[in-house]
Amino acid sequence: MSAPTPPRSIPALAGARATAAIAEGAVSAEALLHELQVHQVELEMQNEELRCAQLALDASHARYVELYDQAPVGYCSLDAQGRILQANLHAAELLGMSRPALCGVHLTRFVAAVDQDRCYLQLRALLRDGRVQTHEMRMQRADGRQFWAQHQMSMPPQSAAEAPLTGTPGSFQRSVLLVITDISARRQTEEALKLAASVFTHAREGIMITEPDGTIVNVNEAFCRITGFEPSEVLGRNPRLLKSNLHDLAFYEAMWAELLQQGHCHREIWNRRKNGEVYAIAQTISAVRDAQGRIEHFVSLFSDVTVLKAHEDQLKHIAHFDALTHLPNRILLADRLHQAMSQAQRRGQMVAVAFLDLDGFKAVNDRYGHGVGDQMLVALADRMQEAMRDGDTLARLGGDEFVAVLSELSTVSACVPVLTRLLAAAAQPWSHGALQLQLSASLGVTFFPQLEDIDADQLLRQADQAMYQAKLAGKNRYHIFDAEHDRSVRGLHESLQRIRAALRQQEFLLVYQPKVDMRVNRVVGAEALIRWQHPERGLLPPLVFLPMIEDHVLAVELGEWVIAEALRQIMRWRSQGLVLPVSVNVGARQLQQADFVDRLRALLAEQADLPPGLLTIEVLETSALEDVQHVSQVIEACKGMGVEFALDDFGTGYSSLTYLKRLPVAQLKIDQSFVRDMLDNPVDLAILQGVIGMARAFRCEVIAEGVETQRHSQQLLALGCELAQGYGIARPMAAALLPDWVEAWTRDPRWLA
Repeated sequence: MSAPTPPRSIPALAGARATAAIAEGAVSAEALLHELQVHQVELEMQNEELRCAQLALDASHARYVELYDQAPVGYCSLDAQGRILQANLHAAELLGMSRPALCGVHLTRFVAAVDQDRCYLQLRALLRDGRVQTHEMRMQRADGRQFWAQHQMSMPPQSAAEAPLTGTPGSFQRSVLLVITDISARRQTEEALKLAASVFTHAREGIMITEPDGTIVNVNEAFCRITGFEPSEVLGRNPRLLKSNLHDLAFYEAMWAELLQQGHCHREIWNRRKNGEVYAIAQTISAVRDAQGRIEHFVSLFSDVTVLKAHEDQLKHIAHFDALTHLPNRILLADRLHQAMSQAQRRGQMVAVAFLDLDGFKAVNDRYGHGVGDQMLVALADRMQEAMRDGDTLARLGGDEFVAVLSELSTVSACVPVLTRLLAAAAQPWSHGALQLQLSASLGVTFFPQLEDIDADQLLRQADQAMYQAKLAGKNRYHIFDAEHDRSVRGLHESLQRIRAALRQQEFLLVYQPKVDMRVNRVVGAEALIRWQHPERGLLPPLVFLPMIEDHVLAVELGEWVIAEALRQIMRWRSQGLVLPVSVNVGARQLQQADFVDRLRALLAEQADLPPGLLTIEVLETSALEDVQHVSQVIEACKGMGVEFALDDFGTGYSSLTYLKRLPVAQLKIDQSFVRDMLDNPVDLAILQGVIGMARAFRCEVIAEGVETQRHSQQLLALGCELAQGYGIARPMAAALLPDWVEAWTRDPRWLA
């Protein structure tokens, strides 16, 4: 194709035409002017065409620049050394610098140190081979924040204009085009998917994914390990293949109803493995829904808890059954007795409570040892259990003491056949090798309901009293508690009027039982115990008269007298040079008085010189738990006056960690029944260990009551209980005798042997 003829200029065209006209000799000046005007119009038209072409070119360039700058990826031009020559707006935003500032900066400044070698090699490979290079690497913005990016390096088409490569004439280079794409979100998604896949595969819990209709679509390795099935054996099938048939239809209907309603459910389920073995799982099923809320899948996550369930059953058995005879223990007995009492009231029936004590069992232990005694107890317990009716309860309290609860009785005489069988079972001879032994039993029986309101503890006390009457009557028999006679005796000798008169006539007195630290050989205090010096009946213990006023205002009056007298005695001892802390017992009624703190403050004010910390208030665990919030407030208020609190008879009530946490007491007193039997009863020993550990956890002292022998002291010290009181240390004594006893007392050296 021939090259286009370049346009001729107006002057040249006009000169040519003028020359031609002159040559022809026929052109006038007017004709020449006209010719020039025509050509001027043509020139203006050409200029307009050029202007329109420039505008179109400018618009096209503007569109290119807009596309370049607003592209969703970063564009950069690099030289052969990797320096940035040009960048679009998105690249500047990704790298965190303005476009002018980017020019001349080396690309590696924005590449994480760990990937800088990869970036260098990518550029070298492009310059060497010319092929497009694509790599993923970590980059960092100017402020140091990192992100994942995809680098795509390429060589643009060669053009006439090329930048010099070096200072050597004739040497040129081509720029490199770099496309930077932020792939952080994609990498996070990939990592999340990879993590999810790893968790699914390696989770210790079994995972099963099903369609909405229950068809299994995926399982993990733990599923196969727990169930024994391979994936090929379960995929496409229904989870019903795992059923153990130990749950009824209602169980599964309730589970699916909860799942569909709440979107998830949790159950403990018994399933069956491939080999037929039954196992327990703790399973959570969740519904997975799409954007429209439709269920796409169900995901089941479960753990094998068979061993845990077995251990749980074992702990329940230990907590509720005697370790030696496997009969119900004190805790389970209380529950069974309360249930029987409630049922009797609803049905208009009677309950008999029989307290049984073996006659002469201590002699067996002393003569033949505890091993033989334990075997005999087990054999007799089995025989007595066989003598019971279905639905009745035989429990062991400890030692050779048992309690039978006979329910659904229509008359008193209806229990006689069972009582007779119990006595006969206890009296059967027992053989151990060549040894043949025979014991008998004494039974005390009481009944519920009675004319007066009575609780389970009172029933046990009544049956215990009746049992002693059976022993006094000759043993190997039963004695029925006479509630009417008991009421008349109490009404005759311990009337409220007589107790009020005794308080007015100063017939009450305090005796003091020392408390010692067995390890450091030190007397640490004393407990004030009330006695009634009755003019006719002599010195009476508190059990004779305190139960009478337990729910009467006299309990508050007598309790305040005890506190006041104990404070006066502390001051008397102090004047003699003996500074000894004293604890006093406060009943539930007194403790729950709205003005208890104010009354205590007034009593303390009467002894103005009393050093703080010398008075401790002991409250029964059951009393403190009647109104935990009030008692907790009282304790805090009293602590502000320097008076601490101790929980008495701990272990015989609820012994709840929750309650103990809310009661900021300074000391726990272990009930003497546990201390007395700990040498022979492993359950009581375990309870002691638990209470001591609990006291340490709550940072409070623990003291044991009922220490009677050197063996008790040794065992308590071995368990970590160092504070103690009991007849093995000292009996309660008059206040005047205590200073000399404190001066002379020293521990038995065998305690630490």
